[in-house]
Amino acid sequence: MKTNRTILWLLITVTLVSIVVVIVENRKNSNSGLQTQSVQLSASKSEEELWIAPLPETISDPVQKELVLYGKDLIAHTAKYLGPNGSVAKLTNGMNCQNCHLDAGTKPFGNNYGSVASMYPKYRPRSGTEEDIYKRVTDCFERSLNGTAPKTESREMQAIKAYIEFLGSNVKKSERAPGSGLKDFNMLDRPADPEKGKIVYQQKCQSCHQADGQGLKHPDGVEYLYPPLWGKDSYNDAAGLYRITNFAKYVKFNMPLGATHQMPMLTDEEAWDVAAYVNSQPRPHKPVPTDWPDVSKKPVDHPFGPYADTFSEIQHKFGPWQPILSFYNQSKKQ
Repeated sequence: MKTNRTILWLLITVTLVSIVVVIVENRKNSNSGLQTQSVQLSASKSEEELWIAPLPETISDPVQKELVLYGKDLIAHTAKYLGPNGSVAKLTNGMNCQNCHLDAGTKPFGNNYGSVASMYPKYRPRSGTEEDIYKRVTDCFERSLNGTAPKTESREMQAIKAYIEFLGSNVKKSERAPGSGLKDFNMLDRPADPEKGKIVYQQKCQSCHQADGQGLKHPDGVEYLYPPLWGKDSYNDAAGLYRITNFAKYVKFNMPLGATHQMPMLTDEEAWDVAAYVNSQPRPHKPVPTDWPDVSKKPVDHPFGPYADTFSEIQHKFGPWQPILSFYNQSKKQ
C-alpha cells in the first residue's frame, strides 16, 4: 500500500513538473513573439516617420502651383532648360539636379531637399558666412553642374526656390526632416582602394554609366539617361560628391538602380572602394581659394589642404579617417 502511494506521488510530481515546463516555455515563446513584434512595429514606425514630400498637385493657388511645378521640372530635367542645348539658357554641363538629388529631391536618404527650407538661412563653414537658399542653389550650379547659376531674379531661380520651399513646408523651422540628406554607415579601417573599386565599377556600374564613365545620352541629345561620373561633363572637384564619404553614402543606399536604404545592393567595402575609384578619375577643376576660411572646420575627407593637422592629402582623401577624427576629438578635449 505504501509502495503504491509512493508511485502515485511520483506520477503526480512528474505531471506537475511537466505542466510547469510547458507553461514556462509557452510564456517564453509568447514573450519572444512579443519582442519580435515589438521590433517589427518599431521598425515600421521608424519607416513611417521618415519625411514624405508633399505633392505639388495639391497646391490650391494656381499661380503658385504653376511655379512650383516648373521648379520641379527644372530639378528633374535641368539640361532640357539650362544645359548645353537648353531651351532657356546654356548654363550647365548637361547633368540634371536630379542626378544628385534623386526623384526630384524627394527620395529618403537620396540627398533629398527635405530639410533645406527648415535649416536655411544658416552658417556654413565652407564659405564662412550665413547662406540662404539662393546661395545653396548657386553652389550646386557652379560645382555639381560645373556651370553658372540662373540670376536670382530669374523665373528659373524663383521656381527652384519655390519648389524647395514647398517640399519643406511640412517640416518645422530649425528641425531636420528624418531621412533627409544621406545615410551614415561604418567607415573602413583601411584606406578606400581605387583598384578594388574599379572591379566593383566594372561589375555593377558600367552597364549604365559606361566603361569610360562618360554616361549615356538620351537619343534626343539634350539630357543624359545615365549621367557621366567623370570627364568634362561631370561634377567638378569642388562639388560635395567629390568627397569620398559623401559619394560612398550616396551609392551605398541608392545604387545600382533599384537600391534603397532598406535594401542596399553594395557591401560597405564595395561602396567605399567604388567611391575611391570614381573620385580618382579626371574631372573639371574649380579653383575655390575662399573655401573653408577656418581650416580646422574642414571635413576629415576634404581632399585639399591646408589642414589644421599633419595628416597628408592622400589620407584625408582616401582614409583611414579614424586617426584624423581622433586627433580632432582629442584637440576639443584639451
